Amino acid sequence: MKILIVDDEAPARARLRRILGELEDCVVIGEAANGREALQLSASLQPDILLLDIRMPGIDGLETAQHLQSLGQSPAVIFTTAYNDYAVQAFEAHAVDYLLKPVRRERLADALQHARLLTRVQAGALREASESSASRQRICASIRGSLQLIEVDDIRYFQADQKYVTVVTPDGEVLIEDTLKALEEEFSDRFVRIHRNALVARCYINGLVRDEEGHGRLQLSGIATTLEVSRRHIAEIRRLVKALQD
Repeated sequence: MKILIVDDEAPARARLRRILGELEDCVVIGEAANGREALQLSASLQPDILLLDIRMPGIDGLETAQHLQSLGQSPAVIFTTAYNDYAVQAFEAHAVDYLLKPVRRERLADALQHARLLTRVQAGALREASESSASRQRICASIRGSLQLIEVDDIRYFQADQKYVTVVTPDGEVLIEDTLKALEEEFSDRFVRIHRNALVARCYINGLVRDEEGHGRLQLSGIATTLEVSRRHIAEIRRLVKALQD
C-alpha cells in the first residue's frame, strides 16, 4: 500500500514513518506538512492511503479530505489527531478510521487492515456519499498540473460550457470539472441559478437591467460582465433583487 503522511509537525511525521517501517506491505511515498501540499502530492503520487492530521494551519485535514473527493481521487483516509472532539466530523468525511496521538503500532495496523478491505464499490459509495456532505469553503482547480484553491466567498458566478465549468472571480477565471448541477446542490444557500448554464452568488447581486433586445441581465459587484437571465428564471430573480434592495 502506498501511504502519504500529512502532518504539520515533523516529529509526528517521523513517528508514523518509523511505525510504518515495521509493518508489512506499507510504502511511504511522501510527506506533506499541510493540506495544500497533501492535495498536490495526492494528485501526482496517487497514494492508496492518507494518514491525515486534522488541525493544521490553512486547509485543515477535514477540508483536505473533502477536496480529494471532489477531485475524483479516493485514497482511504485515516485521520490522526491529538484531539478527540473531531470524531463526528471525521466520520462524516467518510474516514476509514480515527486515531488519537500518540498513535500506537497495533492501532495503526488495525486501521490499515481495515483500509485494505475497502473494495472499489465501497470506495465509490464513499465518493457518492461525500457529495451530500457540508459545502466546501474553497473550490479546487487543476491548472497545468498545479492545484489552485479559490475561496467560495470570492466567486461571483459559475458558468457551464460543454464539459467544463468556469469559475469567475474579480481576479480572473479558471476551469473546473464539477457539474453545474452538483455545484447548485452543494451551494444552494449561497448561489442561485439564473440560466441553464449559470449560477450566481446571491450576495454579489447588484441589480437587474434590460439589454437592447429586452432580455434581462444581472449585474454583479466586482465584475463588469452582466449575465443573461433566462425567461424561466426571470420572475424568481426579480423577486430576489427586490428583496436584496429593500
